[in-house]
Amino acid sequence: MRTGKIKSESIGGQWLATEESFEAFLADPKSSYDPKDKKRTEKKIPKHVALSFFSGAMGLDIGLEQAGIETLLACELEPAARRTILKNRPGIALIGDLLNYTSKDILDFAGIPKGKEVDLIVGGPPCQAFSTAGKRAAFNDKRGNVFLRYVEMILEIKPKFAVIENVRGLLSACLEHVPHEERSKSFGSRKNEKPGSALLKVIEMLERAGYGVSFNLYNAANFGTPQSRERVVILCSRDGEKLPYLTPTHQEDGEFGLPSWRTFEEVVKGLPKSLNFIPFPEKRLKYYRMLKAGQYWKDLPVEMQKAAMGNSYFSGGGKTGFFRRLAWDKPAPTLVTHPAMPATDLAHPVENRPLTVEEYKRVQEFPDDYVICGSLIEQYKQIGNAVPVGLGRAIGVALLSNLGGRRIKQFPGFEYSRYKNTDRENWAKQMGFSQLNFDL
Repeated sequence: MRTGKIKSESIGGQWLATEESFEAFLADPKSSYDPKDKKRTEKKIPKHVALSFFSGAMGLDIGLEQAGIETLLACELEPAARRTILKNRPGIALIGDLLNYTSKDILDFAGIPKGKEVDLIVGGPPCQAFSTAGKRAAFNDKRGNVFLRYVEMILEIKPKFAVIENVRGLLSACLEHVPHEERSKSFGSRKNEKPGSALLKVIEMLERAGYGVSFNLYNAANFGTPQSRERVVILCSRDGEKLPYLTPTHQEDGEFGLPSWRTFEEVVKGLPKSLNFIPFPEKRLKYYRMLKAGQYWKDLPVEMQKAAMGNSYFSGGGKTGFFRRLAWDKPAPTLVTHPAMPATDLAHPVENRPLTVEEYKRVQEFPDDYVICGSLIEQYKQIGNAVPVGLGRAIGVALLSNLGGRRIKQFPGFEYSRYKNTDRENWAKQMGFSQLNFDL
């Protein structure tokens, strides 16, 4: 009220505002506030229900809804994402820190009556603890501990299915991370220090409780998302069955009788012009003006490459994210939380700007009328962190097919990602886990 964000007046040392002005403030997507945790207000219980954790902007949940599974509760800490959830799903239950809630609390907030089973618990626990780009502290990290609490909560509520989505780094993360500079000659001799031991811990927790666990690394482009984005999806079934792979709907070159991958041009076609983007600084724009669709810094004239890249020119790696223009005829690269950072540029194929928020939404398959709340940076972050809707839809289709006794269609020989040995059986062999039952 003092800043004028809520229309009000000060009378006798008190601030007074109408209910209408307060509601207008709450309804504004750019308003900055943290909604309170709330119980579900809708009384009707749908046929198939899900509880969502680490929900973000709810890309995964939108995909599940499209398949026929409704989310009754969302769990999210970030204020802007919490506002996004309530703006688009006002009747949903919303909670914050998972560590502050018991399983009984969660079911109470979701309004699930006694005797009604939960079909699905789904979530992508914070991935920074396992990301290959970070310190990879795994379960030593507070976020890693939230991961374990998420698994414990699954075992307490006992849904028919559970889904864990995460980054590729989870496949090789250690249960106990030791920084490189602190490793002794004997490093790796202890089971907890072995690559993959973090995931092994999760598998064993679930399997000891009777869940069947299967997983693979999936490129979202194979499920209709116009984006090459690879994520681990772990499927857990209470009846002990190891569920088959998700059913792809697209293939890069149109093999297996499937359509080819969707392209950036296909999904942004007809999108109204928008100014919702973070501009590039002029010192970088001069190089973008030399690049065409699908090109990056190595396509600059040789004499300009060092000037454009500076000290990064001499660093290792492919550096494919520098001065990168998207191609019209391919899926977008993995969307990041900021499209104008030097090492992770996501520039429009021909216009001299990063992708807009609206283009971000199209690439992640959010409906055009789905409102993303917060500042421009907060909107980019929410969309960039989201699970692609198409991947969520594929998960929902697989689970409902299993519930209905229908066969989950498989494509033998299909390459689900560009990496090898990412499914459970081949991962175990590569990591040296001849059996998945040693005690951690």
